[in-house]
Amino acid sequence: MTIPNPAFSTRVCRYGAEALREAALLIRAGEPVAVPTETVYGLAADATDSQAVAGIYSAKGRPSFNPLIVHVADMEMARRLADFSPQAEQLAARFWPGALTMVLPVRADSGLSPLVMAGLPTVALRLPAHPAMRALIRESGRPLAAPSANRSGSISPSRAEHVLASLNGKIRMILDEGPTSEGLESTIAAPEEDRIRLLRPGPVTAAMLEEASGLPVITGKDNAKIEAPGQLESHYAPSKPVRLNALRAEKDEYLIGFGLMPCHLNLSVDADLREAAANLFAALHVADASTQERIAVAPIPDEGIGTAINDRLRRAAA
Repeated sequence: MTIPNPAFSTRVCRYGAEALREAALLIRAGEPVAVPTETVYGLAADATDSQAVAGIYSAKGRPSFNPLIVHVADMEMARRLADFSPQAEQLAARFWPGALTMVLPVRADSGLSPLVMAGLPTVALRLPAHPAMRALIRESGRPLAAPSANRSGSISPSRAEHVLASLNGKIRMILDEGPTSEGLESTIAAPEEDRIRLLRPGPVTAAMLEEASGLPVITGKDNAKIEAPGQLESHYAPSKPVRLNALRAEKDEYLIGFGLMPCHLNLSVDADLREAAANLFAALHVADASTQERIAVAPIPDEGIGTAINDRLRRAAA
């Protein structure tokens, strides 16, 4: 079968002053741009421009009922977009800039596109630590809506080449600043007066949230409504079936290991959960491109950031 050529080829540009200026011009023109954060590569567009936000949904093939995270450059920008309770201020002081997204009441005068909130009265906000994303926000002068830079539901990108494989011909530009450091999407939490609801586990763990706030962290959902990204049952999924808690590979499986064990590719020989998190999506990309028909993944301890790794793996296998 002949695969048609894309309408245009996506340019991969090494991050620097010239590439940053070009990316900001694209943002202001309503085009989405792929840019690294410390978690994964994001597909960024002007969060105040509905047509630009629609371009994200179109490029990703993302369902419009799934809200987007809005990235800000500083607390001043964040407070213009959402109402911060004392609990939210406390978490921001502890974890921003960083890998925590907070779901907060959106301000009536925020100027954000309604598409960002997907009909909800709340907005998911993050102040990222990665210099490329923060520089792009400042250079473009816009808060940036930015889900992961990949086709919806597929493996998240932790390198520029992952973005290119998924979105070539769908977006104009990828800013390349090498592999991401965290490798997993941000933690998403909804701070309330007497508790914190954990909507998606990530690099900021439940124990870290409890220690910083003095509040209990509730991990169960109150209802079936999608109120934050990453809550779809099937997500982060390769094109091949995934078997979890595998101690050895069957003959048609590519085994992703953890700790000392025979395998095709190891997330961390030293059984370091942080290292495993940083390597997870890259390993799934390699396994998906292999000649084996299925993917198997070794058991991962369900503690600390291992909870977030297992969340992604369960959704990949769903």
